[in-house]
Amino acid sequence: MENNLVGKVALVTGASRGMGREIAENLARHGAKVVVNYASSPGKAEEVVAGIKQQGGEAIAIQADISKVAEVESLFKKTLEAYGQVDILVNNAGIMITKPIANITEEDFDKQFAINVKGTFFACQQAALHMNENGRIINFSTSVTGQMFPTYSSYAGTKGAVEQITRQLAKELGPKGITINAVAPGPVNTELFTVGKSEEQIKAVGNMNSFGRLGEPEDISNVVLSLASQESQWVTGQTLRVNGGFI
Repeated sequence: MENNLVGKVALVTGASRGMGREIAENLARHGAKVVVNYASSPGKAEEVVAGIKQQGGEAIAIQADISKVAEVESLFKKTLEAYGQVDILVNNAGIMITKPIANITEEDFDKQFAINVKGTFFACQQAALHMNENGRIINFSTSVTGQMFPTYSSYAGTKGAVEQITRQLAKELGPKGITINAVAPGPVNTELFTVGKSEEQIKAVGNMNSFGRLGEPEDISNVVLSLASQESQWVTGQTLRVNGGFI
């Protein structure tokens, strides 16, 4: 699939670090112009942009807090002003708050749903309004929706909502040739997963899949790349568990 995204514009939310960074860099390596969205890390976002440009790609960084609809609208407006089109949307931005249900506060709940669900929903809305025909939307869920993990009820709840948004929009967006799918990683070696966990906990979770290791960002970004390509035009409304046999 080398250079199969030439002429395409990809918008990746939460792309200043971790999985989002790897996705942005991978799409750029395959020819896409990339918008690196970030909420509060301009320096990190500009590092991603600089790295893409050093490799001969094209990218810009745009700040937006996707939990706020006005900022989502501004993100798309600025993308269109810069590049004139949006062909690929990767709703990668998200947070994970894991606590026993007795300890989840209203603030925890609202913040997690605002970013993970509201942000994804209204970014999809903007894509529906502005995306070119035969566009690609890739949302992010989690393989934890298929497990029963203590302390993950609120987080998994947000991702269950994302999966249903993805399914219900598939036929709505289909007449424009737009596909929409969700990627549901298992545990991946990023800050989102590893921070706050001991080495023993990380190793134990890594041993739950078929290969005895955590996923790496590139394991996920390669699947996103495939879904973003024209070769995946017959795949829509699906949730793909990319987890090495975790479940």
